[in-house]
Amino acid sequence: MPSRRGFLAGLLASGLTPRLSWADAGHPTHLSAAMDPNGAYALYGLRADGARAFRIPLPGRGHAAAAHPTYPEAVAFARRPGRFALVLDCVSGAVRHRLDAPAGRHFYGHGAYAQDGTRLYTTENQIDTGQGRIGIWARDEGFERIGEIASGGIGPHEVLRLPGTDTLAVANGGIHTHPDTGREKLNLDTMRPNLTLMASDGSILDHVALNPALHQNSLRHIAARADGTVACAFQWQGDPFDAPPLLALYRPGQGLRLATPDEITRRAMNAYAGSVGFLATGEVAITSPRGGTLQVFDAQGQFITQYRQPDICGVAETPSGGLASDGTGRIYRLGRRSLTELASHRLAFDNHLIAI
Repeated sequence: MPSRRGFLAGLLASGLTPRLSWADAGHPTHLSAAMDPNGAYALYGLRADGARAFRIPLPGRGHAAAAHPTYPEAVAFARRPGRFALVLDCVSGAVRHRLDAPAGRHFYGHGAYAQDGTRLYTTENQIDTGQGRIGIWARDEGFERIGEIASGGIGPHEVLRLPGTDTLAVANGGIHTHPDTGREKLNLDTMRPNLTLMASDGSILDHVALNPALHQNSLRHIAARADGTVACAFQWQGDPFDAPPLLALYRPGQGLRLATPDEITRRAMNAYAGSVGFLATGEVAITSPRGGTLQVFDAQGQFITQYRQPDICGVAETPSGGLASDGTGRIYRLGRRSLTELASHRLAFDNHLIAI
């Protein structure tokens, strides 16, 4: 009996074009970049039970990905400061397009599709000035670059679309880097991270930052809920003996509200939050691969509990709770007060789980 993939290939060869969905890619619920045991890199589709749905090779280390809202297509981004982003057909495994950062730009490892899937937005660095840019690419025109807008700050690491809208949220990390100096941070004394909310045309809807005393708390990763709440995860660039809060919640019209667990809980994060994600039940989780820690907070930012797992980092929402991953190949089911191993793979998952 022919496989479904073979059947679809036959339809395509005959000139028929079936309407594909994520089910045709093996029913993945999440995406993650990973390194194989032989040192090769790939983008993996993962099912809700932690099993692998597909594997697509990458030319180098991946960081995050963007999932098309309906079609089984993903854009895999190189780890910053990267210059490639690959548009992948997650059914056939083919590379449909390669996006190259324009001259004088580099990618930051994240991107997001518009609500209707016709546009892709990418976080970029304008190398000569250090100013952040959001690149705009037209999917229906072969991912032609059709423009760019200011990100609202320096070092825009992650961009996402607020659920059910075309409003973009941008985590401007505030750190100026230059490809000639690799990942060296060039402006730690003057950095000014912020969260910027904007319409798809670049008009600013809101622009918020922490107290100036925390200007070295670099905002890198964000997660959003349908009510407009944005969870913000920070990486401290100041005195390593300090242990500032690394989670803040944004609500429209209310600015940023820091979560303030006790000092022992803060120090467990080792000044570094690698990912952030909501649970379906409203809680929010942040992870620290450097601290080997996952922490769970309630919807108001009150600390609930934490789990210690080596190199844990990826975290994302599922219909019933959350999913987490680590650099040793493990996938976990995450609840308000539970972390349960679902699967173990001979892989080193990279920092992020991307919900489809």
